[in-house]
Amino acid sequence: MKAYAYGFPRLGSNREYKKAIEGFWKEKVSQEDAAGALSSIQKENIKTYKKDIDVFPDGEMSFYDPMLDIAILCGLYDPKNLSEYYELCRGWNALEMTKWFNTNYHYLVTDFSAIKNPSFRSNVKNIALQFKQCRFPQFIGPFTFLKLSKGIDKKDFRDLFIALVKVYKDILANYKKAQIDEPAFVMDLERDEIELIKEGYHLLGDIGCEITLMTYYGSVDFMEDLLTLSVSVIGLDFIRGQSSYEYILENGFPKDKTLIAGLVDGRNIWKNDFSVSVAKLKMLSEKVFRLMVSNAAPLYHLPVSLSIEKKLDTNLKKCLSFAGEKLAEIKTISECFEGKRKIPKKTELGSYGRDEAVSKRIDSLRPGDFIKKIQLEQRRKRHDSLLRLPLFPTTTIGSYPQTPEVRNERAAYLGARVSLAEYKRYIQGEIDKLIKFQEDLGLDVLVHGEFERTDMVEFFAQKLSGIATTQNSWVISYGTRAYRPPIIFGDISRPRPMTLDEIQYAQTKTNKPVKGMLTGAVTIIAWSYCREDIPLSDVAFQISLALKDEILDYEKAGIKIVQVDEAAFREKAPIKKRDWEEYFDWAVKSFNLATNTSPDTQIHTHMCYSEFGEIINYINRMDFDVISIEASRSKGDIIRSFEGVDFKRQIGLGVWDIHSPAVPTVEQMLGIVRRSLQKIPKENFWLNPDCGLKTRDWPETMAALKNLAEAAGKIRCAGNKAREN
Repeated sequence: MKAYAYGFPRLGSNREYKKAIEGFWKEKVSQEDAAGALSSIQKENIKTYKKDIDVFPDGEMSFYDPMLDIAILCGLYDPKNLSEYYELCRGWNALEMTKWFNTNYHYLVTDFSAIKNPSFRSNVKNIALQFKQCRFPQFIGPFTFLKLSKGIDKKDFRDLFIALVKVYKDILANYKKAQIDEPAFVMDLERDEIELIKEGYHLLGDIGCEITLMTYYGSVDFMEDLLTLSVSVIGLDFIRGQSSYEYILENGFPKDKTLIAGLVDGRNIWKNDFSVSVAKLKMLSEKVFRLMVSNAAPLYHLPVSLSIEKKLDTNLKKCLSFAGEKLAEIKTISECFEGKRKIPKKTELGSYGRDEAVSKRIDSLRPGDFIKKIQLEQRRKRHDSLLRLPLFPTTTIGSYPQTPEVRNERAAYLGARVSLAEYKRYIQGEIDKLIKFQEDLGLDVLVHGEFERTDMVEFFAQKLSGIATTQNSWVISYGTRAYRPPIIFGDISRPRPMTLDEIQYAQTKTNKPVKGMLTGAVTIIAWSYCREDIPLSDVAFQISLALKDEILDYEKAGIKIVQVDEAAFREKAPIKKRDWEEYFDWAVKSFNLATNTSPDTQIHTHMCYSEFGEIINYINRMDFDVISIEASRSKGDIIRSFEGVDFKRQIGLGVWDIHSPAVPTVEQMLGIVRRSLQKIPKENFWLNPDCGLKTRDWPETMAALKNLAEAAGKIRCAGNKAREN
């Protein structure tokens, strides 16, 4: 029984990936040295694999994003050097970014409508593919690449797919074996798509390359057809794909193919239940002639290793397993199956972290707790009277640049080198400067800057009971951006106010409204690792009740606007749409529970980089007053998502792509606004960046916000004239 693994984190144990690439961006690291650093990470990952794993790809590295690499590999883009490569990632004309299936990883979206006469050609010498010069490369599959791209007419999909497969054929002919990842196979696919997949993979069947076809994140609905594809090895997710497992038990598996059984969770950090995994493997072995065991999803959704965490509670830590430990689990399952060792006992949390008082509060919820007594139109009149905001109000999403000075002061406080009182005075000083900066710019709704916060989820996790945070357990979100997912190990409650002091202080420094800034329950869940024996709906409601208590404290302190960010609202949705209703039912309810407070409080929410068109009806069930969205990378086209519904809420247009250092001009911002005004009434528009500004530097922040304020003034003037006429 061989052990197989794939998708080990490319971040490096000490975030070497981030340091090398960002050093290149800052012109402190050469192109050669950046590439060398990434090659070193790949070599270290190979060493890690070899400790426990028999078979693994040895070409998994990317300079930024594997989906972009495929677009370059196939000739859609042709960057001549690393600088040109990163222009596609973070320049003014950077590719749109969105969530990778239902994970918190983001990928760059190829837009075929923006490419004149798109055609494919093999581009194997391009810089993006230098890490594929190996014995066993890994590539995103052709179907997944096209399925997740945009701007492709349905009538053109077949021709593009067949043309793309021919390029893959040329590429794969250079290798004896390769792993092709097709996670899109677990999506809801139509019959003509399945037939096209069969046709495409038939073309790959005679190239002399042993293809390992890997699917994950769920079950495959066309198993009978899948098993006929011209590939040598098929990997399936048996953690989130129970029906695929049941199909094989009932119908068997081709004798001329190898099955890779995904039995170790690549998306959550709890230890494997070895008795269950070994039992499943034994059941499969009765139906499958050639069998291997593996992780059930790429391991890059996990931190590199648990060994570097020194402060986690022992009772919790003994139940955890990160990427490195998952490799050992795969080996353990293999050895237990072969009888080389006894099956380890299951480690359980049991009553650890449970809180009867929290459970009773959830049990006491009634339908009225999720429904506001005053409707949107009536609330709008109250808010207009109380806030007296101008046409096209301006604001920002919440956070401002976290300078080295801010981070150093926080580190000094956490390291007990400065007192709590000194740290608070420092934060208040930063708030003072930011309030003045925003007032000088002429912004209409201000924020306090979130200088005291490390991360929009981690910060709240540190304030809530039932959640643990880590020191060094980093995971890539996009590009070089990494975060530390908290660990939800029990019932959640708010021991004391979490953000009140800073928001209340900021409001004393201005007569303009200051937004209270909170992260919603769905996003906290999506960007954390959740205990698996508590229903997610209960976890969401627990967090929402804590947020509701916080909003009630805001209202007592005179705060009139509250933003509850739900950046992961679309991300957390199941891949198969047949499961959406159950998910969105509790997801919408959790938001409405948290924000069911005074009707005089204007409720904002923020969502970024999501496919809004698919979920707009669910968004419309959320009882907010204003939503802020990305509109810069999509150049305002995202507004089309709001056309087909009776959407009466206000929209904050993200006219500045904060994931790029490029500063948009006033005219570029106005172009986005004008395009959007063709669809939505001007009275419903706000202007803002498309996300928080934490990762930006101050010079570009000041320049871009100055342009934003100027753009608002110009469009406001035009709107007022039109109103007068």
